Amino acid sequence: MPNIQGIKKRIESIKETRKITNAMYLISSTKMRKAKADLDRTRPYFEALRVEIKRIFRQGDMPAENRYFYPVNVKEKLTGTFACLLITGDKGLAGAYNYNVIKKAMELSDSGCEVKWYVVGEYGRQLLKQRGISVEKSFIYTAQNPTMHRAREICNLLLEEYERGAFTKIYVAYTDMRGMTDEAMLTRILPFHRKEFVVDTVEEPVRAPFEYTPSVEVVLDNIMQSYIAGFIYSALVDSFCSEQHARMTAMKAANDNAEKLISELSVQYNRMRQAAITQEITEVAAGAKAQLKNKGEALSE
Repeated sequence: MPNIQGIKKRIESIKETRKITNAMYLISSTKMRKAKADLDRTRPYFEALRVEIKRIFRQGDMPAENRYFYPVNVKEKLTGTFACLLITGDKGLAGAYNYNVIKKAMELSDSGCEVKWYVVGEYGRQLLKQRGISVEKSFIYTAQNPTMHRAREICNLLLEEYERGAFTKIYVAYTDMRGMTDEAMLTRILPFHRKEFVVDTVEEPVRAPFEYTPSVEVVLDNIMQSYIAGFIYSALVDSFCSEQHARMTAMKAANDNAEKLISELSVQYNRMRQAAITQEITEVAAGAKAQLKNKGEALSE
């Protein structure tokens, strides 16, 4: 049974912990808003790239074969070695954020495919190491500061390996923040299905075709590289925002639990303090009564 001093020290300890969790909540909130603002400023550019790709399809200038798209009239699935870019956080204290995205990425390996792993985030690196899974490339820079420059570095490395035939597909395992919910995603970014860029028939026909210099193939290659880099950047930022949101949720739960514990301990402390005061009053009253009784007996003699 804890004494009054023990309960008092525990309340003080919980209050100090609550200060830390509350500070982490505020920091995560600030980081998430900043990252979302950066992503919102860059999204129009990549949406414009997608429009240009759709324009090539609308004009009918799309090459019959392109390394970024599935071969024409090929229905069977592509086999061989796949690449997976796994995006996790650098640390825990974010609920099930890291666990969910790693579990989603493992679906690719569990399907029997040979996978080459490319990892962003210390948590993912350590977990794959613990499971004895070799990592093809570990991007050492932190997952806490996603930038377009880093996205292009990752994109260039993956495309270089893809073009030399090291793997037939590229996947990205990341966490997508949709509104106030987070969802672990495993998305194939290469090769694309042509139907992903096929436009609706309600759009107006192209009346003044564009001319591409030096050729439509070269223009499409440049656009696709930027488009893929944009997708990777979006995945990095979405994962970062999701991590901060998950940490905010975890810290809010910790704050709520701290408040509950402090309330329960305060009640217990007050009861024990009141009981101690009552005991002291009882002892004082009993002592006074005994003295009066002894005094009365002495006078009677």
